[in-house]
Amino acid sequence: MTTTLRIVTLALVAALAGCGAGEPDLIRPRSSGNGPDEFGIVPNKPLQQPQSLSQLPPPTPGGTNRTDQTPEADAIAALGGNAAALAGPVQGPALIQYAGRFGVDGDIRAQLAAQDQAFRDGRPGRLLERMFGTTTYYSAYSNQSLDQYQELERLRQLGVRTPSAPPED
Repeated sequence: MTTTLRIVTLALVAALAGCGAGEPDLIRPRSSGNGPDEFGIVPNKPLQQPQSLSQLPPPTPGGTNRTDQTPEADAIAALGGNAAALAGPVQGPALIQYAGRFGVDGDIRAQLAAQDQAFRDGRPGRLLERMFGTTTYYSAYSNQSLDQYQELERLRQLGVRTPSAPPED
């Protein structure tokens, strides 16, 4: 009896230890900064070796270099914009004025995070979900999620040209 109990206990401990290292939690990312830098990933030009290494200019952090002499214009062009707009005045000042008509809050990310936390705290999940740390993300936001296939069908019935969609599961 004691040997059987030890074997069962050891098997349960091993099974529980196997559950410890799961996939990273991509639903609730932790960020130490103010948010993602959407323009941080831009295709770079290929590096070229100069004829003489003495031709290299001194490094200028945040400035231009031999490969990316116009980094902002290159980023705008890579994202489908007009790089010539950098030299001119602000395009569409009326649009900018309209977008900021109610004021601009620099702390919007923190406000949204607090509101989201309050929303999620009001929907803590069931007892076993809380005990075992199961995510309640999808159930908390289920009434706000879009049924992509239903929306795709609705748009197609209206005659809107839509791209193909992956098959439903």
